[in-house]
This record gives sequence, C-alpha cells and structure tokens, in this order.
Amino acid sequence: MAIMKMDNMQNMGDMQHAPEKDMSNMDMSNMDMDMGGGQMMHMGNLKRKFWVSLILTLPLIVMSPMMGMQLPFQIIAHPWTDYLVAILGTIIFVYGGQPFLSGAKAELHNHKPAMMTLIAMGISVAFIYSIYAVVENNVLHATPAVTDFFWELATLIDIMLLGHWIEMDTLMSAGSAVDNLAKLLPSTAHKVVAGDVQEVKIADLVADDHVQVRAGEKIPADGVIVSGATSVNESMVTGEARLVEKQVDAQVVGGSVNGEGTFEMRITGTGEDGYLAQVMKLVSDAQAAKSEQENMADRVAGLLFYAALTVAIVAFIVWLLVGNLALALSIAVTVLVIACPHALGLAIPLVVARSTAIAASHGLLIRNRDAMEQVKKLNYALMDKTGTLTEGNFKVAEYQSLDPQYQADDVLQIMAGLETGSSHPLAVGILTAAKDQKLTPAPAEDVHQITGVGLSGTVNGRTYQVVSAAYLDRQQLAYDHATFDRLASAGNSVSFLTADQQVLGYAAQGDQIKPEAKNLITSLQAQHITPVMLTGDNAQSAQVVAQQLGITEVHASLLPEDKAKLVKQYQADGSPVMMIGDGVNDAPSLASAEIGVAIGSGTDVAIDSADVVLVKSNPNDVVQFLELARQTTCKMTQNLWWGAGYNVITIPLAAGVLAPIGFILNPMFGAVVMSLSTVIVAINAMTLHIKD
Repeated sequence: MAIMKMDNMQNMGDMQHAPEKDMSNMDMSNMDMDMGGGQMMHMGNLKRKFWVSLILTLPLIVMSPMMGMQLPFQIIAHPWTDYLVAILGTIIFVYGGQPFLSGAKAELHNHKPAMMTLIAMGISVAFIYSIYAVVENNVLHATPAVTDFFWELATLIDIMLLGHWIEMDTLMSAGSAVDNLAKLLPSTAHKVVAGDVQEVKIADLVADDHVQVRAGEKIPADGVIVSGATSVNESMVTGEARLVEKQVDAQVVGGSVNGEGTFEMRITGTGEDGYLAQVMKLVSDAQAAKSEQENMADRVAGLLFYAALTVAIVAFIVWLLVGNLALALSIAVTVLVIACPHALGLAIPLVVARSTAIAASHGLLIRNRDAMEQVKKLNYALMDKTGTLTEGNFKVAEYQSLDPQYQADDVLQIMAGLETGSSHPLAVGILTAAKDQKLTPAPAEDVHQITGVGLSGTVNGRTYQVVSAAYLDRQQLAYDHATFDRLASAGNSVSFLTADQQVLGYAAQGDQIKPEAKNLITSLQAQHITPVMLTGDNAQSAQVVAQQLGITEVHASLLPEDKAKLVKQYQADGSPVMMIGDGVNDAPSLASAEIGVAIGSGTDVAIDSADVVLVKSNPNDVVQFLELARQTTCKMTQNLWWGAGYNVITIPLAAGVLAPIGFILNPMFGAVVMSLSTVIVAINAMTLHIKD
C-alpha cells in the first residue's frame, strides 16, 4: 500500500508540469480506462461502440437462431438472411470487438491472459465458426445444417461493452461529489498589475500572479495572502464548518469563500496544479487502480481461458475418435463459446458502480478500493482526538503569566503573534481570545513549526516557543504541575509560552466532543473493533474525553512519529489497522495504516496520506464506510461465484463429460443458463445498500 501511495504522490508532482486548464470547463467525458494490458479506451469511443453494436445486434437477433433454437419472432427462413447476418456479425466483431482483441493482444504479449483474452477467444471462435457455418449451409449445402453462433457473438460483445462502459461511467459518478467542486471556482478574478486591478478570466491566471479577493467572493485559486486579513469558509473544500482566520503568509484554497475582509494573494496553484484539480485527479487515479477483487476476476478469467482451451482440445480429439469431424468441431466450438464470461465480465463493474454511487451520496471519497477489502479482518481502529472525536473548536478558558516581567495579556499577545497565520485549532482559539480581549497580536518574525511540539518565532528580538507540557517534561523545564493538573483534569489542552528555557505563561483551552463520536465508538465496539485514542494532547485531557466516550485504550502526549510507531505495534499480530485522523500530524500514521481515514482533511492529508476521505467531517461516517465495505466485498464475492460457477458447470457438460449416460449439454440450455447467470449477477449488485 505504501508503494501505491508514493506513486500517487508522484502523480501529484507530475501535474505541476501539465498545461494550465480552466477547471470550470473540464470535460469528464475525456476520461480513459484500462482495457487490459495497459490498452486505453476513450470513454466516448466505448459508449459509441456499445450503441452502434447494439443497434446492429437488433436485426441480427431477429434473423439468427439462439444456439440453434428459433424463437417465435425470428425470421430465418429466407436464404438471404444468412448473408445479411454474416455481414452484420462481421461489422460487430471488427468494430465492437476491437477493444477486446487489442486488450487480449496486450495480455498475451505480457504472458498474462485474463478477461480480455477469454473474451477475445470466445468472440473469435464464434465468428470464425459462424462464417464457416454460412459457407457450409449456403455454398456447400451441408446436411444437416451447421449451427452458427452469430447470436452469441453479438450479444457477448454488447454485454462486455456495456460492462466496461458501466465501469467507466462509475469512475465519473463516483467522483460526482468532488466533481462539483470545480463549479466552486468563479469565472473571473481581480488581477493586480502594477497597482491597478483588472478583471480577468480564471483560465488566464498563472502562478505568482497577484489577485485581489473582496469580501464575500470565492477565492479563484490556491495561494498565499500577501496583504490584508480575513476569515475564510473552507467547508465546501475541507469539510470544516467553521470560519478560519487568515493573516499574511497564510495559505488559502481555491473554491473557498472569503469572509468580510479584503486581501491580496499570490497564486501558487491554478488549473491542474490547484487543490480541486488534484482531488479530481485523485478520484481518477483511485478508480484506475484495480482492487483485489477486480484482480481476482482477471485471475479467474485467466484460469478459465486455460481450462476452456484445454477442455475444448481434449473434447475435439475424443469426439473425433468416437464420432466424426463435424460433431467434434461443433462440441469444441460450443465449449469455447459457452466459456465466454458474460456474467463474470459484469460481476465486479456492477458492484463497483453501485458501491461508488452509494459512497458519493454518503460523503465518502474512497481513494483506495483495496482498503475496503481489509475491513473484514479489522481488529483495531486508532484515532486522533482533536478534530476527529472533538470539534476542534477551542475556546480559551484561562490564560496567565508565570513570570513577574510579563502580564497575562502580554503572554496572550505573544502567543497570538506566533500563532498568526496558522489554521491549527489551538492557534485559532488563541487568536480568537486575543481578538475578544481587543489585543493586537505581537509582530513575530521567523516563525516556524516544531513538528509535534508547537511553534517558535522571534518577537522584539527575543525567541519564544509555544509548546506542550510533554515538551516541558522532555526538556526538564520547571512549571506549575498543580495548575496544569487542575486545568488538564477539566479537559483543557494547555499550551505554554517559553523563552530561554524558562516558562513564562500558559493558555488553557477547552474543546467539545462531537455529538456523533459516541455512536462511532459504540458501533466499533459492537463490531468487535477496539477503539484506541492516539493524541498529542496531555494524558489528563485525553482521559476526560476517553471516559465520556467509553474508550479504554489511550496513548497521550505523542509526537507524529510516536503515532506511526503505535500503528506498527498494533499491526504486529498481522491484522490490518484503521487510522482515523484529521491533520498533518496524523499523516505518517494515516500512511502506515492499511486503512487511513481522513476527517475534515486538509489538503496534504487528503492527497498524500488517506485511503478514505470523509467529506462531511462526520466521524459517524466511518460506520457507514465499514458497512459499505463489508457489503461491497460480500457482493463482489457472491458475483464472482455466480459468474465463474456457470462456467465451471457448463464447460464440462458442453464437452460431453456425461455422454456415457446419454447427456450432452444442449447449446440452447447453455444459452439460457448463461443469460440467467448474467441477470442474477446484475440483480445481486443492485441489492447493495447501507442504512442511512
């Protein structure tokens, strides 16, 4: 899984060199899909091939017997019908069968025959034998008449084209929730050129352009604020429902909505470099990567190819010895035609179509389909606290100075200055408190993040840090433990201001548990999945939340690398682990887990780390994902059994394995069973559903 994620990250980097495009005008019909062995088929071509082949099939059905059986509505008594059917069948074979023949060529070139090879073998044998039948019946006047397989040829090509069209259509439908993000971008922007403001089209913007964003407008592209301050609603992009304060040097995402302030920004990403385009590319990459079940269908098809070919050759030799050439050839061809994977070809695409439609409607963006197949073996669900189980909407409950040279307001001003430009929930809480107290954040320079610890920066020539109690303990810095214990035991997250190895003050902030979090924990426990809290917060605050939610396993005061190590520890027994997180600090553990779930995801987490993104930032959607994953895997397995089971039973019967007791599979009965199997697979896929 780690390799796949690194590939996706590389894909994101490659996009920076792609030509600029207007995201609002992206044509999703230009998508391609892998038709086997790396052969790509254009969505429009596939759709056109299906409809053309279907139209040509309708008259062919009227004039061609089904496995030798004449239906009441058919017209096959006239000599000219055989020639017309042959012409229509040839067009369908050459035009409609082209993707499968090309796919088979690529599979055989790679020495990995699979679905495309099995389909190509079936349609090629059916076509060649049918042409032979037309010649025998109408030129050589064979007696008895030789049965052709044009009916089977045409319907197989139609069904396979439909299956692949459904699969490709699913690729777009699955991303419908994020496809709409492209519509968030405005059509024009206010570009700043030499102090003048000009209205230009979004498509004309390039990296490093400066644009002005006015109050209430949509942000036209990804960028960094160079002047001004505001609050931004990023809910339609990240899932966070609250306003995020933005100052100079803060990053903004194209498609989010500006608040009351006006600011100027420098563009860092437009078109295919922007966040929205990357999310849409992410959907496409995820859907192009086949899941384990889809690979299983290809492996089954490969085995069926060898099995059908072997049985057909053996049957031909046996019946040639005990019968005649015409009988032996007819039975061998029947075996190869019956082996065609009508139901198997639809088994997985139909389930994927249904599953991804349900996922999109429930706010689930599934990047890696293999993650769904890990759910059945899941024992542990590791999760972050802040922003995942809690709202992440902190409010300063208390702030004080611990140094006589500083007033309490001085501590808050310095902390606010260091936190300016950060969108971390704790930073937002401190900035909001300073604003409420009408305190101006102290001007800070050289501010940088200390991973898993806090921030460091310079104010009036002195270097300060905003850190956690765990950092103070590791550095053996003295602080008031009694005060900390009192605040932490009440569920507060406590940040300390330090300078020159001295603790100068603190700010304690409270958070609220998400209403849906309790149901998540209860549901996990009901499914015998142990919830485990991993948090960088202090142990007392973590225990308060854990006790309210019923979580018994808690690991607190963790650095990002500590979380990743714990993921590996829980993986030690060989069972997959699910990690649920919401921020950059959770990225290493999200990447390490078999199932990484991002809640309220930031740009980096959504693109680089998680397998599943919960668009609505609702932790209860994890329960929906688990149910959908189990139902999807179950339906895929059932369909594979139905699709392959038909072939396993009918191939030996068609070969005459029961001939000694007087039974040889009638081709007409084989066709009925084949059609019934396809119908069962389709109905079974459509019954997939989850509770709202």
